[in-house]
Amino acid sequence: MKTIRLHPGKERSLLRRHPWIFESAIARGGGDSDETVRVVSHEGQFLAWAAFSPHSRIRARVWSFDEAQRIDASFFEAACDRSVRARARFGIESDGLRLVHGESDGLPGLVVDRYADTLVAQFTSAGAERHKQTLADALLCATGLHKLYERSDASARKLEGLLPATGWLRGGPASAEAPAPPLELRIHEHAWQFAVHIAEGHKTGFYLDQRDNRRRFADYAERLRFARVLNCYCYTGGFTVAALAGLRAAGVQGAQVWSIDSSAPALARARAHVELNGLDASQGHFLDADVNAALRQFLQQGERFDAIVLDPPKLAPTIAHAERAARAYKDINRLALQLLAPGGVLFTFSCSGGISADLFHKIVASAGADAGVDAYILERLGGAPDHPMTLAFPEGEYLKGLVVMRKA
Repeated sequence: MKTIRLHPGKERSLLRRHPWIFESAIARGGGDSDETVRVVSHEGQFLAWAAFSPHSRIRARVWSFDEAQRIDASFFEAACDRSVRARARFGIESDGLRLVHGESDGLPGLVVDRYADTLVAQFTSAGAERHKQTLADALLCATGLHKLYERSDASARKLEGLLPATGWLRGGPASAEAPAPPLELRIHEHAWQFAVHIAEGHKTGFYLDQRDNRRRFADYAERLRFARVLNCYCYTGGFTVAALAGLRAAGVQGAQVWSIDSSAPALARARAHVELNGLDASQGHFLDADVNAALRQFLQQGERFDAIVLDPPKLAPTIAHAERAARAYKDINRLALQLLAPGGVLFTFSCSGGISADLFHKIVASAGADAGVDAYILERLGGAPDHPMTLAFPEGEYLKGLVVMRKA
């Protein structure tokens, strides 16, 4: 077994059970890409078993802190079973949910989502890639399902020296002539339905992490009876459905919900989701446009909205991108706050790992100052519980959100 030895003092994070070992922490030693290595302190004390990745700044990712643990099929079977059983205790009202959330579930570089009767997996680290077939078998055993589709097309694979890979890992067609399983699936979320295309959608097909925030937005729409709603970066219309469902529950007549995205196919799916849920299509307006430009145009036209959702794509994947991303976040939040009617509510989010919750708060506060708007922070939001942050791995908290109400 190959060994990596750390510089003096670099063992502290591992003693706190943090699973990442950066290149700068290693004094000597190494291994082949995806090889399991023994990690020891400068003095030779055992610290962990980890998967080595010579191409990544995160040079090794921990599988186990137990010296007696063997990293074999039994290890992965137990880890997958433990992760799946945990979700059964989270009280999730959906058959679309995350079953494995990487490091937070002790399986670094592996993300697995369930959509109805199908699993969709992303293998984004060298270690997860090496054990892909073993993990696929373990996941099907833990869930009792038979179909697993791979969506290993995330940019993180490039950092690990891996090429993109997509397609059926398990349960695909038995031959070229055999019919393939459907790639478009329907899931239930709270009282709603959504269609998910697992081969084409963002991430593994859908933004499952916003599940509870969509429900929260519906609650606000029902309670505050919004007349005009603006959903920016709407993708396939999750928050649009939530707004219209909340307004229907409140018996609001004549409310209008604008949904903006720069993807025509996404907007088409958003329209379809409104119809799928039996909502009033006449209340929905779908705009194929750049969000920043659309917000500026609305402002020039003197428009005002009772509620706005800002859920932009990832702008800062790492801290190195934070400064530029902060300017972009500030600009769209400034425009949104100016467009809010007095007493209006802004649901604003960042899914960027390089933007901390504290920094995001400061960005929105600075946007308010530039907009000349004061507002209450009513709530702080995060990802749904099946996308957990753990005590040892705070980096699992990538989704941050604020509910802001403009002072009347």
